[in-house]
Amino acid sequence: MVRTTYSLADLPEGSTGTIRDIDALSPTARRLLDMGFVPGTPIKAIKRAPMGDPTTYEIRGYLVGLRRTESALIDVEIKPDVK
Repeated sequence: MVRTTYSLADLPEGSTGTIRDIDALSPTARRLLDMGFVPGTPIKAIKRAPMGDPTTYEIRGYLVGLRRTESALIDVEIKPDVK
Protein backbone atom coordinates (compact mmCIF):
# COMPACT_ATOMS: atom_id res chain seq x y z
CA MET A 1 0.00 0.00 0.00
CA VAL A 2 1.29 3.46 -0.92
CA ARG A 3 1.34 6.12 1.78
CA THR A 4 -0.72 9.15 0.70
CA THR A 5 -0.90 11.28 3.87
CA TYR A 6 2.13 13.31 4.95
CA SER A 7 2.97 16.18 7.23
CA LEU A 8 3.09 19.41 5.21
CA ALA A 9 6.69 19.73 6.42
CA ASP A 10 7.50 16.56 4.42
CA LEU A 11 5.73 17.61 1.20
CA PRO A 12 8.44 17.49 -1.49
CA GLU A 13 9.38 20.77 -3.16
CA GLY A 14 7.26 21.26 -6.30
CA SER A 15 4.56 18.83 -5.11
CA THR A 16 0.90 19.61 -4.56
CA GLY A 17 -1.29 18.12 -1.87
CA THR A 18 -4.67 18.68 -0.24
CA ILE A 19 -4.93 19.72 3.40
CA ARG A 20 -6.63 16.97 5.41
CA ASP A 21 -6.20 17.96 9.05
CA ILE A 22 -4.64 20.51 11.40
CA ASP A 23 -3.50 19.83 14.96
CA ALA A 24 -6.25 21.81 16.70
CA LEU A 25 -4.55 21.50 20.10
CA SER A 26 -1.68 23.71 18.99
CA PRO A 27 -1.88 27.45 19.82
CA THR A 28 -0.76 28.12 16.23
CA ALA A 29 -3.73 26.24 14.72
CA ARG A 30 -6.17 29.17 14.94
CA ARG A 31 -3.77 31.46 13.10
CA LEU A 32 -3.20 28.84 10.39
CA LEU A 33 -6.95 28.39 9.94
CA ASP A 34 -7.40 32.18 9.70
CA MET A 35 -4.71 32.26 6.99
CA GLY A 36 -6.70 29.77 4.87
CA PHE A 37 -5.09 26.48 5.87
CA VAL A 38 -8.42 24.63 6.07
CA PRO A 39 -9.16 21.00 5.22
CA GLY A 40 -9.88 20.42 1.55
CA THR A 41 -7.64 23.26 0.34
CA PRO A 42 -4.96 22.47 -2.27
CA ILE A 43 -1.42 23.54 -1.34
CA LYS A 44 1.90 23.43 -3.19
CA ALA A 45 5.43 23.44 -1.77
CA ILE A 46 7.22 26.06 -3.89
CA LYS A 47 10.72 26.47 -2.44
CA ARG A 48 12.72 25.59 0.65
CA ALA A 49 15.31 27.96 2.07
CA PRO A 50 18.95 26.86 1.63
CA MET A 51 19.11 25.42 5.15
CA GLY A 52 15.67 23.78 4.77
CA ASP A 53 13.65 26.21 6.89
CA PRO A 54 11.34 28.04 6.18
CA THR A 55 9.45 26.73 3.14
CA THR A 56 7.35 28.84 0.78
CA TYR A 57 3.92 27.42 -0.03
CA GLU A 58 1.26 28.51 -2.51
CA ILE A 59 -2.26 28.40 -1.10
CA ARG A 60 -5.43 30.16 -2.24
CA GLY A 61 -3.50 32.25 -4.78
CA TYR A 62 -0.87 33.68 -2.45
CA LEU A 63 2.58 32.68 -1.21
CA VAL A 64 3.30 32.16 2.48
CA GLY A 65 6.41 31.04 4.32
CA LEU A 66 6.10 28.62 7.24
CA ARG A 67 8.69 27.27 9.60
CA ARG A 68 9.01 23.51 9.77
CA THR A 69 7.47 23.49 13.28
CA GLU A 70 4.36 25.25 11.91
CA SER A 71 4.01 23.16 8.77
CA ALA A 72 4.40 19.96 10.83
CA LEU A 73 1.00 20.72 12.40
CA ILE A 74 -0.74 20.24 9.04
CA ASP A 75 -1.47 16.87 7.40
CA VAL A 76 -1.78 16.76 3.61
CA GLU A 77 -2.86 14.05 1.20
CA ILE A 78 -0.91 13.50 -1.97
CA LYS A 79 -2.52 11.58 -4.81
CA PRO A 80 -0.21 8.83 -6.03
CA ASP A 81 1.06 9.09 -9.61
CA VAL A 82 -1.15 7.24 -12.05
CA LYS A 83 0.92 5.42 -14.67
